[in-house]
Amino acid sequence: MKNIVVIGGGPGGYPAALKAAALGAKVTLVEKNKLGGVCLNCGCIPSKSLLDAAHRFHTARHLPSLCTDGAQEAAEALFAARSWDKIKARQQAATRKLTQGIAFLLKKSGVEVIQGEASFVEEHTIHVKCADGTEKDLPCDGVILATGSEAFFPPSFDQLKDKIYDNSTVFDMPALPKSMVIIGGGVIGCEMADLLNALGVEVSVVEMQPRILPLEDENAARVLFQALSKRGVAFHTGASATACTADANGFALTLSDGKTLQVQAVLAAIGRTVDLGALHLENIGVEWTRKGVKVNPETLQLKNDIYAVGDVNGLFQLAHAASRQGEVAASNLCGVPAVYYNESVPRAIYTSPEIAAVGLSRAQAEAKGITVKSHKAFLLANGRAVAQEQTEGYYELFGDAQTGLLLGAVLAGAYATELIHAVSVALAAQMTVEQFREVIFAHPTFAESLGEAAAK
Repeated sequence: MKNIVVIGGGPGGYPAALKAAALGAKVTLVEKNKLGGVCLNCGCIPSKSLLDAAHRFHTARHLPSLCTDGAQEAAEALFAARSWDKIKARQQAATRKLTQGIAFLLKKSGVEVIQGEASFVEEHTIHVKCADGTEKDLPCDGVILATGSEAFFPPSFDQLKDKIYDNSTVFDMPALPKSMVIIGGGVIGCEMADLLNALGVEVSVVEMQPRILPLEDENAARVLFQALSKRGVAFHTGASATACTADANGFALTLSDGKTLQVQAVLAAIGRTVDLGALHLENIGVEWTRKGVKVNPETLQLKNDIYAVGDVNGLFQLAHAASRQGEVAASNLCGVPAVYYNESVPRAIYTSPEIAAVGLSRAQAEAKGITVKSHKAFLLANGRAVAQEQTEGYYELFGDAQTGLLLGAVLAGAYATELIHAVSVALAAQMTVEQFREVIFAHPTFAESLGEAAAK
């Protein structure tokens, strides 16, 4: 029986522990904070609960258009009565339920969970400083490193860490601010801009790149930019915050283009960083940077019987990528060969409208020397979208112009984060665009636009 130590109980660590236990290993999981990691406790799940609440209030404010005269006043009264405390309580209840579920699964699978901080003594010995004040050494046959990442603060904000919010602390705001500037127009920045704007906060977003979502499809990013701008979010693209000072009224930010923003609160959403200093990786001859450690991208092997999964390896900073990596690493460590495919990981942005993508983008395919054929359908022509007044955006498929093979997709519009998995399945089956076109989609559905795109 293999004796495996998993360091970190987030979306990479706990699936790794469960997989290793299912394969017959004796597993010890060491977590210094809370099971579920950033994703469950202060990331994916909390943000989706809050986004759902915000979108409900946004919908409520627009219901008077379907009501008799005088309903607008009632809708505004309902919006004014929104309770940040109750919105947070709902989110916290969801987090507790899911955390308890993870603890139950680990216990049921026979995984020993130790709360404490782990470090390497050597490749097959892990030292743990336990939360109860005791210390112990854990001899093992292998290690899966899944310690995640933390919010990155640029030098100009370093001295204000305890006064401004990051993606972890923003959910603990005591009250909704009147105004907030979000530094960073990436996924987290855009989701938070959408959320706060829908709850009545005056939101500004500062993004140093020429456009928001610089790592996503440019056309999809434009759809979201236009939608949020129309709702009142102020974007400052091509600019960076060169200085930030706290004063009696909140914060004063100076931008590189000379503008000054006076706001009540600041959220830093510039990305993530890795800090592995406490692990003493020098004891096993492994170097690391703030981007993490280098692993075999298919097996997730770091060195010998040591594997690294999730944010710590820099392959893909997404919870579901970490979970798959954890399972692959556990399989390989237990002697059951498995392969992780980074290009198979779908990306999802839960704004309104949503954005999702999977497979190769046009740029990635062309970089491989592939001639790309685009197949695109706009939601303006979709029956259900028109009926529900959700016509913003489009669904686009990318195919190989020579072979017809489906390469990838980007969806910008309602239900994109759910429908992208239809494309994921088609990619896994190595379908051509023509074969995907033959799929029968129910009418009327948003999914029909996938079939319509394939037909173009």
